[in-house]
Amino acid sequence: MKNISTPIIREISYNNDSIDDFENEIKNEKNSKYLLRYPTIYIVNDEVTPNKYSVYVGETNNIKRRTSEHLQDDSRLDTFWKKIDESNDAKMFLIGHDHFNKSLTLDIENKLMHYMTGVDTVELVHNGRSNQQDEYYTSDELDPIFYKIWGQLRKIDKNLFPVLSVIRDSAIFKASPFHRLTSEQLAAKDTIIMKIEEALNRDKVGQLILVKGEAGAGKTVLLSNLFYDLTQMAAENSDNSILKNKTQTLLVNHDQQLKVYKQIANKLGIRSKVNPETVEKPTKFINDHLGKSMVDVVLVDEAHLLWTQGKQSYQGENQLDDLLKCARVVVAVFDPNQILSREQYWGLDKLNRMTLDALSEGNLVELHNQMRIDGNKNTVEWIRRITDEQKVTNIPMDNKYDLKVFNSPEELYGQLSKKSLNEESGISRLLATFDWKYIDKKKPDNGEKYWNVTVGDFSMPWNLQLPQTKEQKRHNKGLAWAEQEQTIGEVGSTFTIQGFDLNYAGVIIGPSVKYRDGKIIFDKSASQNTKAKQRRTYEGEKIDASDTLLKNELNVLLTRGVHGLYIYAVDEQLQNRLLEAQKGTL
Repeated sequence: MKNISTPIIREISYNNDSIDDFENEIKNEKNSKYLLRYPTIYIVNDEVTPNKYSVYVGETNNIKRRTSEHLQDDSRLDTFWKKIDESNDAKMFLIGHDHFNKSLTLDIENKLMHYMTGVDTVELVHNGRSNQQDEYYTSDELDPIFYKIWGQLRKIDKNLFPVLSVIRDSAIFKASPFHRLTSEQLAAKDTIIMKIEEALNRDKVGQLILVKGEAGAGKTVLLSNLFYDLTQMAAENSDNSILKNKTQTLLVNHDQQLKVYKQIANKLGIRSKVNPETVEKPTKFINDHLGKSMVDVVLVDEAHLLWTQGKQSYQGENQLDDLLKCARVVVAVFDPNQILSREQYWGLDKLNRMTLDALSEGNLVELHNQMRIDGNKNTVEWIRRITDEQKVTNIPMDNKYDLKVFNSPEELYGQLSKKSLNEESGISRLLATFDWKYIDKKKPDNGEKYWNVTVGDFSMPWNLQLPQTKEQKRHNKGLAWAEQEQTIGEVGSTFTIQGFDLNYAGVIIGPSVKYRDGKIIFDKSASQNTKAKQRRTYEGEKIDASDTLLKNELNVLLTRGVHGLYIYAVDEQLQNRLLEAQKGTL
């Protein structure tokens, strides 16, 4: 890597007089041209309440002119700039570098928005675009220059610019629309937008665009990016004649993931008190719109969690079918291997028909790359072989990915706890198959304080049970289960961890997963997951989908870890098989 020079950063009060004074002060300095005549990046920030900021990240070739445009023109039309103009405390970090060019500043602007969205003290990140660039002459300098910029900014203000590893651990960062998309994701997004525009232009209704991909294929990041871009294209000042003023809603049938999307929508100004329904759950959306009003575009993350039967306040028979009656276009992100409950079950014939229909209309988009598991191809295949083929083979060598089988849950948890305490290792949590009893909002009737996962002398409460102090409750409000500090002392289930990344995932494979006659089998009698093991009526017949649903449960758990997967199996034969696989003696 070539030598990267130090960025030039100045902090200035954000008003026209201060910019004039600043220009006069530095115009004779040696490096003034990098701030006054080169492309620059600027971060406008206003401390709206103690340690809570509103932020704008931008780039420009003329900071003086751009400041005037924001304060004189934008402040008349935009609430954010009106507040900045009226504030006495608004400041700006002006950032220059001798290697800055238009493409590089756009990329760093996008990366700064990505990280600042994940900063806990930032309440609002204001900017009307995402600016990922393709390859260009100095694209290899993006990361080293960005890290130097962040390091200098952190020296000035640690509240506004915290440690990067802390930001990277946040669920909002991992699902941010400002992720740099892969070529596969970019192509998928372009195809989806083209199909949406085509459907709206022809005034079609109930068009389904199906996005398929396995766990970790980057579906959520793609959907988040698409959602943000669609809101910008729909804005009053948009130059997209088809999408301008069109309505869009993002739906997810998962409480923890819903929290993350609401955080993103709040921070980016997409969701507000005036427009609260931009992100919500499918049942409420269907009840509010079915037979009443039509939305232009509906995006559904984790569409495999939609119900295919009536339940609670949902009186219909299939939520996806009803969504198609409520929207001109539905973009559904779907992975049949992550269907977990009987009320989400689809028959193979209907799944195939839905896929073939989307394919025949050119509305099937597939993601194939593994984005989550940072291991080599053999490691990914080993995990897939367990979940897809129910086979245990020798664990491959992998210097990038920490895959271990432990002799006891105590040993596993001990190693996982060390990882969780290491800031560089990030968020690590213990998970288990749903083989121990847990009833939400009810105490155990055996005198125990919590519903526990118990293996021999090892015992730990299931998720969402440990008490929290007032301060913890305040801090945890809106945070997903894995992000909450106290949850290192709990065991997560598929219902709290699905859709999320962990840097290191510890998985206790309970007694419902066994090894018999050379193959993994699923024993529903040993499961406490009533949503998976109870029969249901499907198209007039009682069906038992427990084998499929318990297999999917294992799939979700084993694919959470980015850098490592730690395993202990309760079934003796499965545990012995895994230990042999670790020794490479199979």
